[in-house]
Amino acid sequence: MHPAFSVIFFTTATGAGYGLLALFGVLAAMGVLPADRWLGAVSLGIALVLITAGLLSSTFHLGRPERAWRAFSQWRSSWLSREGVASVVTYIPAGLFGIGWVVFGRTDGVVAVAAVIAAACAMATVVTTGMIYASLKPVAQWHTSYTVPAYLILSIMSGAVLADAILLAMGFAIAGVAWLALAAIAAGWLCKVLTWRHNDTLALPVTANSATGLSGGSVRSIEWPHTEENYVLKEMGYRIARKHAAKLRLFVHAFAFALPLIATVVVIVAGGLIAAVAAVVAAIAIAAGLLVERWLFFAEAKHTVTLYYGR
Repeated sequence: MHPAFSVIFFTTATGAGYGLLALFGVLAAMGVLPADRWLGAVSLGIALVLITAGLLSSTFHLGRPERAWRAFSQWRSSWLSREGVASVVTYIPAGLFGIGWVVFGRTDGVVAVAAVIAAACAMATVVTTGMIYASLKPVAQWHTSYTVPAYLILSIMSGAVLADAILLAMGFAIAGVAWLALAAIAAGWLCKVLTWRHNDTLALPVTANSATGLSGGSVRSIEWPHTEENYVLKEMGYRIARKHAAKLRLFVHAFAFALPLIATVVVIVAGGLIAAVAAVVAAIAIAAGLLVERWLFFAEAKHTVTLYYGR
């Protein structure tokens, strides 16, 4: 599939934003979230900016962005519509959580309840985003049991690493956050390796024979439908060289997982300025790594429509 930057940024930014919001919601419910107004303003500000910027960027890939609001009406059958509804609903408890934390300096009681609801809504929205792709049967690399768990794990991973960086940079240390980030990075790395291993063995779910209903021999086109690439091929039949994909996978291994993992270990064993710097390095590295990971998620996916064009 053609990896449009607007969709890459959308899935990466909202994943980190929802992960960050969910983590702070859980910390509030556990009673360990500092009731510091500046921490609340910075933390929820970053989370909501990432979420909002990502949602807005998703409309840039539409032919008529001004009609995006119509997608909300199809929530009974469309995961895209359900994602839109869930993302809007999430703003309500997130706003109440923010008002309680930033305005009243409280992270307990009713504010904690709003925080938990915001966390649940955030994770539900990430699930709907993953289901948009997992529900597409014509794309074998997406229509697997790995897609939704990967979206959830990478969201929690990026949110935990970002939360750790924010807390330490502002002088607050919650030991459990660094350990959660470490566990999430390890889980995300394992999930990504398993996903790639699974996808590398996949073939298109149909063949030219099964698509035409002709058995015996090998069905092939003797004359291509078009003399040059058209919109369908550019969007659905994007091709990436194997050696380039291998190099980009190494980049993802290094920046999305290995470097953040090492930096987070430094956070756990060190303290003070060293821990804060290491946490910020982990957050920057994971942002770069996940952007490339998401680019590969789209670029390596093959739509069955390419069979019609002899690919």
